Amino acid sequence: MTSHSFNVGIIGYGMSAKVFHIPLITTVPELNFYAIVQRNPKPENDAEKEHPGIKSYRTSEEMIQDGNVDVVIVTTTPETHYDLCMLALKSNKHVVVEKPFTPTSKEAYDLVVFAKSQGRLLTVYQSRRWDSDFLTVTELIKNNTLGRIVEFETHFDRHRPELPPGENWKTKPVPGGGAVFDLGTHLIDQVVVTFGLPQKITGFVGSQRENNPTGLEDSCTVLLHYNRMLATVKAGVVSPEVNQLRYWIRGGKGSYKKYHLDCQEDQLKAGRRPGDAGFGIETDDKHGELTTMDGSTPSSHTYPTVQPATYRTFYTEFANALMGRGQVPVDPGGPASVIRLIELARQSSQEGRSLEV
Repeated sequence: MTSHSFNVGIIGYGMSAKVFHIPLITTVPELNFYAIVQRNPKPENDAEKEHPGIKSYRTSEEMIQDGNVDVVIVTTTPETHYDLCMLALKSNKHVVVEKPFTPTSKEAYDLVVFAKSQGRLLTVYQSRRWDSDFLTVTELIKNNTLGRIVEFETHFDRHRPELPPGENWKTKPVPGGGAVFDLGTHLIDQVVVTFGLPQKITGFVGSQRENNPTGLEDSCTVLLHYNRMLATVKAGVVSPEVNQLRYWIRGGKGSYKKYHLDCQEDQLKAGRRPGDAGFGIETDDKHGELTTMDGSTPSSHTYPTVQPATYRTFYTEFANALMGRGQVPVDPGGPASVIRLIELARQSSQEGRSLEV
């Protein structure tokens, strides 16, 4: 297939679209930011003014009916994902959908099957597969630096003991909401990408906040049981630490401990873009610590974080897939399996027992 530009229409103009999608799309020559659905533009928040030349629609249906739209990106709240993805696929559009894929695994698997039957591309924006720290972890495991892994901890903890002000899907119990769907999707996805599906799962899903009138499940700990290996996924809101733990991985030959989150999100929020000097590159003081054994004596040293491919890679790979030059960056079957694991983790938490996967 010859190279050309594909028109992209985005549903939603919140932080997801502004921070994680538009800045990346506009750096990929094969993708043209063509249209947006913004229901209620305001003088201080108007996509047409901020991106002159794009088409602005008030409803998703109108934009999807535009024959010039090749790709639909769904950045709305999780409970809308299934209907909007299905609407776009039925109109023969290729689809990118934000995580969490859908509130239920049945919806996710149905979309995977339907996209294949339509001959359309469907992918899920699991961007943290391109975090620099995760790529560092992947390198260490691939090179067998740590030996056989026995424990793998991945954290997304913050100290936010009070419910944040404002009304949005992340602050109230809605389908596909709560910490295990919001942050757990990233962490569980990284574990599954690295080790495959576990044999068993144990979930602790609930609230750490003392005052939580909404009943929001603001925190989670999920244990993924493998053969002679345990992966622990944690996302908490009561964690008074100077530096938050990100990874702690232990193996027969060594261990790796890492604090701090990948810097790309903060850089994108500050207006920096892929291609800018230093984009995605972690400062030396944020690097992790590698401990290896010298005989029976452990020794530790700073292990540099790899320079990331950056989140832009998601869209360069997606553009290549559109042109028939490869697969989508995230096979949607993986995120569908992650949603199933989340369902099992919540069931495990409610029933107080481990469950077979």
